[in-house]
Amino acid sequence: MMRGRVATFLMVLNQAIFGSSSRELPYALGVRDSFMIGHSFRGNPDFGPAANMHGATYTCDVEFRTAKLHEKNNWVIDIGKALSILSDVLGEYNFKNLDEVFPDETVMTTTEFMAKKVHDGVAKRVKEECGFSGIITVKLWESHMAWASYEGKV
Repeated sequence: MMRGRVATFLMVLNQAIFGSSSRELPYALGVRDSFMIGHSFRGNPDFGPAANMHGATYTCDVEFRTAKLHEKNNWVIDIGKALSILSDVLGEYNFKNLDEVFPDETVMTTTEFMAKKVHDGVAKRVKEECGFSGIITVKLWESHMAWASYEGKV
């Protein structure tokens, strides 16, 4: 009886730490790129000094998870195509002022917000161009100490 409870606890703990997708979608492929942006938090005092214009260089990790490998090629997704799509999506923001890309004064271009924007751009392309089905996680690193991520199904 106790062994069953321990196993259940460990399964729940594993899901809390790694997400439920790790068991359901055991295959993963990751790619990485970077981009540089300028932005402000439009004078919002909640952001302290970052409320004013500043720059950031993001490292962007994208993980593709799926239940099974491609039938013919035994891959999660073509790594070259994944890198090309990521580069194109990041190119929409690279060397740009996000205050101009997202001119709505109520939009705060936080790292969390940008992780979702990158996810949505990558997800749309890999679904259309690669037939990918699974989960995509985008992790944006602000520094070696801080990151934000967004995960969603494709």
